[in-house]
Amino acid sequence: MKQFSASLLIFISILASQAVAQTKNTLPDWAFGGFVRPAGVNPVISPDSTSRFMCPMNQRATDWESNDTFNPAATIKDGKIVVLYRAEDKAGIAIGKRTSRIGYAQSSDGINFQRRKTPVLFPADDSQKENEWPGGCEDPRVAVTDDGLYVIFYTQWNQDKARIGVATSRDLIEWEKHGPAFKQAYQGKFNNIWTKSASILTKLENGKQVIAKLNGKYWLYFGEAHVNVATSTDLVNWEPVVDKAGNLINLISPRKGFFDSNLTECGPPAILTEKGIVLLYNGKNDKGADGDLRYTPNSYCAGQVLFDKNDPTKVLARLDVPFFRPMESFEKSGQYVAGTVFIEGMVYFKNKWLLYYGCADSKVGVAVFDAKVKSPGDPLP
Repeated sequence: MKQFSASLLIFISILASQAVAQTKNTLPDWAFGGFVRPAGVNPVISPDSTSRFMCPMNQRATDWESNDTFNPAATIKDGKIVVLYRAEDKAGIAIGKRTSRIGYAQSSDGINFQRRKTPVLFPADDSQKENEWPGGCEDPRVAVTDDGLYVIFYTQWNQDKARIGVATSRDLIEWEKHGPAFKQAYQGKFNNIWTKSASILTKLENGKQVIAKLNGKYWLYFGEAHVNVATSTDLVNWEPVVDKAGNLINLISPRKGFFDSNLTECGPPAILTEKGIVLLYNGKNDKGADGDLRYTPNSYCAGQVLFDKNDPTKVLARLDVPFFRPMESFEKSGQYVAGTVFIEGMVYFKNKWLLYYGCADSKVGVAVFDAKVKSPGDPLP
């Protein structure tokens, strides 16, 4: 009987080890992660119905962040983390039908935030009102030059067409809007198509993440359906890279049967590393047989792709499974019940990488990667 019990325990132990091995998500050495959600702190930013803002467009006091706070950018200012997050009011009835504005939150530890009561980037009676009203300013990504100029890329949404907008600032509060990123390139050819989600190339320099130049140019990955790329010499006017026929070159595209089978949408600023350029992106899973059946249909999970460090258009490697996926209750309940961990902000802070993401299009969460403690990605389902 004792021999039987020992054998049974060994058998159970083997089965348990096999189960762990099947769900373990080992990441390649070039990838960032795994990212760990700190216990008991998420979400770090949630809607606030007490914030009031006098909207310059409708001349009314507006509860501008009462419905949802999500899809955040992140950067460092004066040794503190600043998160610039998308906030929606209650003016509409669905995603994309309300007005979005960009809020400001500051933290000394990356977890506890102090928020401004008014937004810092919003539709106004200015040169961009036709591009931004009534939909607003959405889904920012932000990065900084080595001399302290912050550049934000955000979606200008007039409830007709989405365009990548560019603005600059020295303090992250007062912004100069420069308008659509592609308004001048190719006689405005790409100014009249749907464009979103711009991730500028950055690098670590003396422990600080700054905007990088490569081959004499700035590089900007962008795209929602596919990942494309553009270049610039001034950070404001961008020229998409095209083929001989003048069409956008798709660097990566959705893959049938994978977690990113419906969309491949750029995430935080890309990072130049010794192994290449790492772009973190958001993958939307398709429905039915076209998607990865292990993940919820229409859910957003996060992937990574590696580009050549000398040629930002050349793909070297790509994760086949997400390193980060909706797992917690707050990542699967809210506006987007299929589940969303929508990554847009990542900062290097006290020798760790902090990833800020939208939770189900409703709140903001944080996860941490310590490069000294290489760990697996989120477990496979």
